[in-house]
Formats: sequence, structure tokens, C-alpha cells
Amino acid sequence: MSEETWLSARLIPTSGINGADEQERRATSALLAVMSSVREFGRVLTQPLGAPAGQLQTFIEVPFKLGDKQCFPDGLIRIVRGQRQWTALVEVKTAGNVLQTEQLERYLDVAREHEFDALITISNEIPPVAGQHPTTVDKRKLKKVVLHHLPWSEILTQAVMQKEYRGVADLDQAWILGELIRYLEHPRSGAMEFSDMGAAWVPARDAVGAGTLRPGDAFAQEVAGRFDALVRYASLKLGRQLGIEVVPALNRRDTTDPATRTQSLVNQLASEGTMTGGLKIPGAVGPLAVTADLRAGKIICQVDVDAPKEGRPATRVNWLVRQLRNAPEVLRIEAFAMHARGPGNAELLKVVRENPIAIIGDPAKELKSFRVAQSSVAGTKRGTGRGAFIDSFLAAIDDFYEQVLQNLKPWIPAPPRLRSLEETAVPEPVAPSLVSTAISSQDGPLPEKTPAAETPAHPSPRKSPEEGGAAVLLRPAGEGPAAQ
Repeated sequence: MSEETWLSARLIPTSGINGADEQERRATSALLAVMSSVREFGRVLTQPLGAPAGQLQTFIEVPFKLGDKQCFPDGLIRIVRGQRQWTALVEVKTAGNVLQTEQLERYLDVAREHEFDALITISNEIPPVAGQHPTTVDKRKLKKVVLHHLPWSEILTQAVMQKEYRGVADLDQAWILGELIRYLEHPRSGAMEFSDMGAAWVPARDAVGAGTLRPGDAFAQEVAGRFDALVRYASLKLGRQLGIEVVPALNRRDTTDPATRTQSLVNQLASEGTMTGGLKIPGAVGPLAVTADLRAGKIICQVDVDAPKEGRPATRVNWLVRQLRNAPEVLRIEAFAMHARGPGNAELLKVVRENPIAIIGDPAKELKSFRVAQSSVAGTKRGTGRGAFIDSFLAAIDDFYEQVLQNLKPWIPAPPRLRSLEETAVPEPVAPSLVSTAISSQDGPLPEKTPAAETPAHPSPRKSPEEGGAAVLLRPAGEGPAAQ
């Protein structure tokens, strides 16, 4: 028998998973066990939830009584630090299973009755905005218990970043965390990637193509929400690859009021057939803006770059082109002049490389910024795989970052030069027009009085000791027109 068919022994095996219940139970137990074993990983997940730093204890399927009924939350987390104790119930869903309002409200009642601090839900549902919960519950039940949500993709991202970039002090604990990563990345674990744009995708796509989509259509709201969820998933995925925290580029209003952000996307989709999002990447020259154009079937990634503050317009264009030496020729470069309105002058990178002044409208105007954009074909299917919108969206972001954004650096002015000793020792020449001709500026003393007999009939003029000085005629006292 060939050893190629042998299965390696794993700390958290994926074999033997039969049904959704077994999948959910194994994922819950594996996650909570690793959280209590790997201190750094447990802390990075619980700290944003308001938990103190302390000894972390985890349990699964803890029984509670609520009235005359008994309920079994999937897990429980307890952290003790000194006299303080923080406790949270955990509800887990895997694969395509979604959280249920009735079940969550029941667990909120259990937490309130036992004076627990929080209820944590884990599923493959990704809210459009971090901190928002995908399931609507009665807000009155949240007065004493806080409701948190962690998507499986965020848990996987934090696990990878902790092991590969932040580090784990104990080597054995690092190996344990690596086993959890391997398990969550397996298709049978139920911790799926973002894989579906939802049932509303096809009717919304067709309505946009026909020009019949209205802002009040219910499926437009669902598609807009799924798009923002996809942008957040793309942020988590890119951050996992880069080892940094990448977040959606949202303003404060969109973060505090997600409904306003969703309605803005719906209006944009109905009027222009597009949806726009952005990724904020630490260290990048600017946010990565991404637009899905459903009418044109395109995905457009772009970034705005501030132009240098000195140099001729062509010099500033060349500064940008030099950084794009390995970028594809089909990139679109747009230049914006200072105080100009409307769109700038645009050309493909291939043209700009050969003729930098092609995007300079008026050479007398100072260039303010550039916009670098790349477009690719958008998929149409709602799921994943060949011809799917999700895969084309994620691929467009990865390609643009790799080929363009990671190579761009902001302009930095050169530091001032310190003058050398030779430059400071030689005085700068003074223009003749600036040399004073007044008597008070002459260096030599006035000559003594000469007797009238010895005075020549035609006294010679006295010149300034400075080369090029004007001649000044000196007369002895008592002579000249004033003395007569």
C-alpha cells in the first residue's frame, strides 16, 4: 500500500465530520481550546470585546435553565484578573448556517440572569461595518449584556497575523496555533471564505443592465450590503497576506450610521450602475479605491497620488512614471492642475512613458495630483469560481496592489544643503549700482589743508578706493563758489 494515501495525524482532524452539528461542535471546541492555550491569541480576540487581561478559561455546551426550559450555548469564556471576572456566552455557526434572532435573545436572557458580561456570536456572516451585528435583536435586551460578532474570516486573519507576524513566545503554543489555522483553512471545517453575493445579485444585476433599477427596490439594499461585506472581506484577506491591519476606507458618518452608507450605495447603483468602496492600507501612498461597474462589466482600482511641490510639470510626471517602470502599459494616468475643476488630462501609461507632456494641459499651471487607475473584467456569477464576481473583485485588488500600489512612494522634498567653507569664504560680488558714493562711505581720511600757493590750479579728482567707485572733487575750504 502506498504511503501517499496515508493520513497524517493532526491535533485537530478534519476527518470524521458528519453533519452540521458535528462540524459546529468541533469548530467550537478547537477554537476555544486554542484561545485558552495560546495566551497571545486569546488576548487578541478578547481585548477588543472589553475583556481584561488575565487567565482565560473556556467551556463548551454549558447547560442553563431559563424558566422551565433548558438551553445549551455552544461555549462559555471566563477571564479572571484579581477581583474582576468577565464572562461571555458563545454561539457558533458554520458553513452556510445563519444566526437566529430567537436563539440569540434567549441567550441574552440567560446572560442577563446570571450577570454575564457579553454574548459572542461566530459565523460566516460578515457585517458591512466592523462592530455591526448581522442579526437584529430586541435592543432592550442589550441594556446589561453586550452583543459581539466575530466572522470566521476575521478569526483566521488574527490567527495568521499572530503566528506569522506578531509572534508567539512559546514554540509549542505556536505549533498549536498553526494546527488551528490549518484546520480553519480546510473546506470541511465550515469556516468558509466569502463565497456568495446572495439571492438578490442576479435580479439586481439584470435590472442595472436594463436600466430599470430603482432606489426603493428591496434587492438593491441587499446587494449594497453584500458589496460592503465583500470589501471588508477583501480587507481581511489582504491584511492576512501583508501581515498588517487593513480596514475599509469609511468616513466617520458611514461607520456610525451604516444604513446611510447602504442607502448611498443603492442610489449610486440605481443612477450610475456602480458601487464604490475603499481599502485603507497602512504605509500606502493613499487609500485603494475600487469601483464595480455593473453596466460596463468592469472592476476599476485606483489611487490618488500628490504631485511633487517643485519642478516643471514634465519633471513631476517623470517622477511618477519612474515608479511605474514595471506596471502594465494599460494603466490610466490622469493629471490634475492646481485650482482646476472637472476631470484632468488622461492617457495610458504607454503614451505617457514616451511623451510625458501628453497629460499636461497648460504648462503654465502647476500640477496638483495624479490618479492611477487599472480596469479589469468583472465576473457575473453570484458565487465563486470561474466567471464569478467575487473572484474577479478580489483578483483585481491583489493585482493592483502588487503591480502598482506597493511600488508608489510619496514625494519628499530634499533637505536644505549646508554651504561649504569655500562658498562662505568668498564674498559675493556687489553690483556697481549698489555701491554708495557718499563722502561718509569713503575709506580714506580727508587730506590736510594745503596752502593756497601750493594748491594746484586744477586739482585732480579723488576716486573711491573701491574699484569702479565714482570720482569726488574735493576743494580746500575757502575756495569755490560758496566762498566768494
